[in-house]
Amino acid sequence: MSDTEQEQELGITESKAHNTGEWYAEVVQKAGLADYAPMGGFIVCRPRGYALWERLQNYLDGWFKEEGAQNAYFPMMIPESYLERESDIVEGFDPEVAWVTHGGHEELEERLAIRPTSESIITPYMAEWTRSHRDLPLKLNQWCSVVRWEATDTKPFIRTKEFLWQEGHTAHETEQEAWDETMTRLDQYHRLYEEVLAIPGLKGRKPEHDKFPGADTTTTVEAMLPDGKSLQACTSHYLGTGFADAYDLTYRAEDEQEKVCHTTSWGLSWRALGGLIMTHSDDQGLVLPPKLAPEQVVVVPIWQEETREEVLEYAADLAAELDEAGVRVELDDREERNPGFKYNEWELKGVPVRIEVGPNEVEDGEATLVHRPDGENEVADRDALVEATEDALDSVYAKLYAAAEENLEEHVHEAHGRDEILGTIGRHGGYVKTGWCGDEACEDEIKEQISAEIVMLPLDDDEEPIHDTCGVCGDDAAETAYFAKNY
Repeated sequence: MSDTEQEQELGITESKAHNTGEWYAEVVQKAGLADYAPMGGFIVCRPRGYALWERLQNYLDGWFKEEGAQNAYFPMMIPESYLERESDIVEGFDPEVAWVTHGGHEELEERLAIRPTSESIITPYMAEWTRSHRDLPLKLNQWCSVVRWEATDTKPFIRTKEFLWQEGHTAHETEQEAWDETMTRLDQYHRLYEEVLAIPGLKGRKPEHDKFPGADTTTTVEAMLPDGKSLQACTSHYLGTGFADAYDLTYRAEDEQEKVCHTTSWGLSWRALGGLIMTHSDDQGLVLPPKLAPEQVVVVPIWQEETREEVLEYAADLAAELDEAGVRVELDDREERNPGFKYNEWELKGVPVRIEVGPNEVEDGEATLVHRPDGENEVADRDALVEATEDALDSVYAKLYAAAEENLEEHVHEAHGRDEILGTIGRHGGYVKTGWCGDEACEDEIKEQISAEIVMLPLDDDEEPIHDTCGVCGDDAAETAYFAKNY
């Protein structure tokens, strides 16, 4: 097979604008991120996809530890009796729980749930480890997978039956301390999306009927994807004292009184990678922000037989200098592939910057830098290569963030009145801000008509609603609601 034929086979054939679902699946597979597993709703995360998760994990893990969280690990199987001690958990997750009923050929005396979340196995041990106020705050985090069987319309990374995530669980003396913890983690997630993934996010909270089961307050970061759908990017929950009451998580205060802890939980899954792919990638393939890219730069030497030795030596020196400066760099000196094939392959894989080196660059002591998002190229002096490369990486991040920010701004609308809400979402997608009376029935009416729901309320529940009346029923408005179609 010729290079041209292989380029056509490896390249993206679907359109992001016109066939988003098929385009997304093609990018995930052809960029080497994931494959479909033999069981419906599951994926195999390939090394390149897992490398993205590891790098994301490293950022979050460091920030968590800076704020006092310690990593631990708890069993993936939870006894049914543990799950049942918190009624809201049982009711909220019952349709999603996968059960183990046999071990080998023997039927188990008690069913074991494959964790859909771990409050019911972690909180009892937090109770064992907490005796007095001196043991608080207790901040635990685990990196693991969970299984939620309800997923039907699955999409790699964005929605799968099993997914990788982290879940933090903390216990505190007071409501204020627990609320501060909830906000700290929400801010860290927001920072991850903005600084690492180059995706602006909106911070808010979920309506009462869409909170985490058993939570007092569920906060969220919502990201607007280019197809006009919202992605719940993460959640951070103030759980109040409900879980602590259910699992006897108490402490002896300084006044020797026995008091119940206030708890939190917070989590982010690999759907962040799905949001990243959907937001930045294009019809040439994957596009990655520099902080997350496994290779930030690829150096491609271009030679004829008579210039081969000097071009390869020059390119190798450039790559070595960048590597020494801490840039993640790949030298593509494969002789069996022509430069055009290499360009297309590395564009498909999402490498932020390509450095082209030919006889002219060698002769002039220069290097040509090409930005992945838009093909902009610039010529850098050999002596200033590291600085120029770092500037190019910064420029790539800025371009990605600016495009995502523009997409968000274009997808925030105001509407009032049932027909205007339905029409705005139907024509433009995105978020529609309107007054809301607080009645779930008003959300159901919109959901039945156009499959859009309330994805977020303002973080400050005392904020004045955008309209005096509910945009659906016309009653007095209690809050501002953000309606959107979502993943």
